[in-house]
Amino acid sequence: MALGKYIDTEIGRLYMAEENGFIVMLTSGQAPETDTLGESPLLTQAAAEVAEYLAGKRRKFTVPVKAKGTPFQEKVWNALQRIPFGETRSYGQIAREVGSPKGARAVGMACNRNPILLLIPCHRIVGSTGKLVGFAAGLSTKERLLKLEGY
Repeated sequence: MALGKYIDTEIGRLYMAEENGFIVMLTSGQAPETDTLGESPLLTQAAAEVAEYLAGKRRKFTVPVKAKGTPFQEKVWNALQRIPFGETRSYGQIAREVGSPKGARAVGMACNRNPILLLIPCHRIVGSTGKLVGFAAGLSTKERLLKLEGY
């Protein structure tokens, strides 16, 4: 069970949750029924960092995150966090980085299941030709985020 709250942002209403000192969820979806709505210093800090990022005033997040998934998903999510602000990678590049050179589709599925939007920047993943493809919050949001980062 996590503690969570909704935040209204330029890209819509988001839900974030923290558990044991880590942000474990940031999504455009609904709060899980098992979560308790509330406030904490970490949620306040994370909300402020998201607002600063979306206002173009932050390039790097400092709040601790912990995404729960399969070992492969966690490798992918860790790799995504290493993509610098304003840069992109392809699904194939991430697949090679995590030791699965033929795993571009699996990387895509891991991105699709990313529970922590923005903080784990799956919006920085593009198709092999540079085309914008797939994003849980919608391609228009992905395009907006990449433009914000100068891509």
